[in-house]
Amino acid sequence: MRARTSSWFEVDVRYRKVDEDGVEKPVTERYVVDSLSFSEGEASAIEEVKTYVSGGELSVKKMNPAAYREIFFSDADTDDRWYKAKLKFMHLNEKTEKEEFTTTTYLVQGSSLESAVRNVKEIMDGTMIDYSFVSMAETKIMDVFEHSVRS
Repeated sequence: MRARTSSWFEVDVRYRKVDEDGVEKPVTERYVVDSLSFSEGEASAIEEVKTYVSGGELSVKKMNPAAYREIFFSDADTDDRWYKAKLKFMHLNEKTEKEEFTTTTYLVQGSSLESAVRNVKEIMDGTMIDYSFVSMAETKIMDVFEHSVRS
């Protein structure tokens, strides 16, 4: 497991795909890219997805900054789904001496809901932070593309 913090964008890409019956039809799939800007993110998404598309038009239909800044990547080949994990963190306000809570959303890779929970615990249990799960839900994200420096 590894975690990566970045500026992530969720990008909906539309293209024509051949289904199991051999029929070509338009589909829209969601991908995540790390990027410093909308234009860089759009170009990155198109560049990555076009390697999977056999011809035809490819367009970005929607792009939004992600609600998370950190992604937990799994090393297991079977972890091929993406889940949004919302965690609640407790900290003590030193002035008021009262407990305060903040929630943070993460994107985590897993093969099932149970494996995604295990993966979050693997990362978070290595910290000294008190946390609890608020929610965990599977997403429609197909893949995550990390920025790479091209030479």
